[in-house]
Amino acid sequence: MASDPSALRASFRASYAEGVVAEFFGACAGGAILTAWALHLGASPLAIGLIGALPLAAQIVQLPGAWLTQAFGPKIVAVTAIAASRLVWLPMIALPFMPWSAPTALRVFVAVVALAAIFGVIGNNAWTAWMGELVPSAIRGRFFSRRTVYITVAGTVASLAAGVALDALTSRGFEGPSLGALAAVACLAGAVSVYLLHRQHDPHPLRARERRDWRVLVAVTRASQARAFLWYLLAWNSAVALSASFFSFHMLSNLRTGFAIAALHGVAVAAVRIISAPLWGRAVDRFGARPVLVLCSFGIAAVPAMWLLPTPAFLWPLALEAALSGALWGGHGIAAMDLTFQLSPRAERPFYLAVFATAGGLGFAVASMLAGLLASHLPGRFDLLGETWANLHVLFMLSALARLVASLLTLRIQEPGARDVRAFVIIVVRGAAALLPRRAAG
Repeated sequence: MASDPSALRASFRASYAEGVVAEFFGACAGGAILTAWALHLGASPLAIGLIGALPLAAQIVQLPGAWLTQAFGPKIVAVTAIAASRLVWLPMIALPFMPWSAPTALRVFVAVVALAAIFGVIGNNAWTAWMGELVPSAIRGRFFSRRTVYITVAGTVASLAAGVALDALTSRGFEGPSLGALAAVACLAGAVSVYLLHRQHDPHPLRARERRDWRVLVAVTRASQARAFLWYLLAWNSAVALSASFFSFHMLSNLRTGFAIAALHGVAVAAVRIISAPLWGRAVDRFGARPVLVLCSFGIAAVPAMWLLPTPAFLWPLALEAALSGALWGGHGIAAMDLTFQLSPRAERPFYLAVFATAGGLGFAVASMLAGLLASHLPGRFDLLGETWANLHVLFMLSALARLVASLLTLRIQEPGARDVRAFVIIVVRGAAALLPRRAAG
């Protein structure tokens, strides 16, 4: 922990600001914009599944990333790798104007996404280890909940602006140039975010850089508390991946919402997340991360099934899905991050983080590729039970069932000092009931 409180406060402010600017990068180089690039370059559902799998397939470099973090220190590795992951998008500014065939342009796009993912994985490993040392454990839940609020507000504004701009320019025949302009904004935001990372404090700048025995990786998988969390991450990310890469594609291709409506859906998710994040942060600090993770995991299992309901003429179920997603994913992210720190000893933390992320990443990557393969072999439309369904509906249902099974694994996770899950659920239910309007007497 930093010995100088002023340095700690300055680092917190810089971290909040960096998260905000990084969201502008993400809004212009990820999510629906990533799908827009893929559609613009003629990608198939299988290719979209592969592109969605790339950021998680890159988790295989977690172990080399852990070694770099341990050998050189988390701050220098985080700043360097994150800078590379965001500035590698520079070629995308010129891509729409190059006289290349669509397959060649698609290969360049995939290469950029892959390189950004690899550097991002290395940077995230180092950043997480860095924050684990910088942020005191007693306030970790509140720190990440506040950071979540700031970055969610920024992400909401940036995503909405990017979606509206892309819709407006695409309707005028400028889809390629508008995507290039968004790539330029992403690179500018990436450069500013790297500057803000550099301003944050390193609590141990002069420590000896030890090169750990690689047998620590075996120790991680054998540690009982870590092993239960490890299996959960593998199963959970595999279940999420069956549908995660296809929500934006479904909205744009099947529901025909347009980029602006897709962005508004993101705004609704973000608004609920902003409201709920401080509550989840306090809950994690007070009751522990495990009960929050259990509750949110079981709740999120229902989210993909809700995507079976909307049609182009019947979009309102997306509002209910957005409310549920915003509330539960906010809590899930804070709880999972806190558990990651709780279950990883400081000295070996980069390697614990590497094993955790590798398990989740490989599960996500394999499942995402299989989902894309399945979607490409299913008919685009088929009739069942008197209704017409899209091929992606099959993935949504499979994901919901798989998430439910994965949620059961949260019950095996142990966290010292955490409150009982049933007691926590009762508290949450009573709190939610208190918010409901009361019927007038008589």
